[in-house]
Amino acid sequence: MPISQIAVGGREEATHPDALKAALAEFLSTLIFVFAGQGSGMAFNKLTNDGSTTPAGLVAASLAHAFGLFVAVSVGANISGGHVNPAVTFGAFIGGNITLLRGILYWIAQLLGSTVACLLLRFATGGLATGTFGLSSGVGVWNAVVLEIVMTFGLVYTVYATAIDPKRGTVGTIAPIAIGFIVGANILAGGAFDGASMNPAVSFGPALVSWDWTNHWIYWVGPLIGGGIAGLIYEFIFISQTHEPVPSSDF
Repeated sequence: MPISQIAVGGREEATHPDALKAALAEFLSTLIFVFAGQGSGMAFNKLTNDGSTTPAGLVAASLAHAFGLFVAVSVGANISGGHVNPAVTFGAFIGGNITLLRGILYWIAQLLGSTVACLLLRFATGGLATGTFGLSSGVGVWNAVVLEIVMTFGLVYTVYATAIDPKRGTVGTIAPIAIGFIVGANILAGGAFDGASMNPAVSFGPALVSWDWTNHWIYWVGPLIGGGIAGLIYEFIFISQTHEPVPSSDF
């Protein structure tokens, strides 16, 4: 049972060089991803007079996030596993594939990476506002929570199938592009309703820099529930219950 594999980790893990290097990799990967994703939205708004809410803007956001995440996961995969997302880290923890202390390090690094990316964008664009996540007209908070749960479930399920599963074989080589594609597809599916975050860090940086916390809790509750469910289901049903936890270097 996955719950039996959950581990807190030793205190030395917080200062171990490998863990600190992994946290730095998560910081840089998240910075790269958020800078590309947020930057594309800001650029599209500037070029089209707030056209990011149009169909063309949605497609542009989907492509930018898919490409950006593909690169961010790829450059971090050999060091930290390329989580780039607190929901992915949480799903890996629930499945017993990362310790709690290492996961907390990742969360701190991911949130800092997103915040720094938004600050850099604001400075580089002469003070333009970073786009915060919000609900479209007619979309209730619980509608958005369900959307975030389902979309993040698909994302973390894809991560498990292509990056964590010990039986993944050669499919592991396409993990970054598969992860990028599912995020891009989910943005096309849910972006018009709640922005399709699937990632608390992606929502946190813009909210902090803009100091706009309207309905921000949705983008934590939904992704964490979705990521946790995906971790439990994949680990319990599809991965051998007796396997050793996957080393962080392999994910």
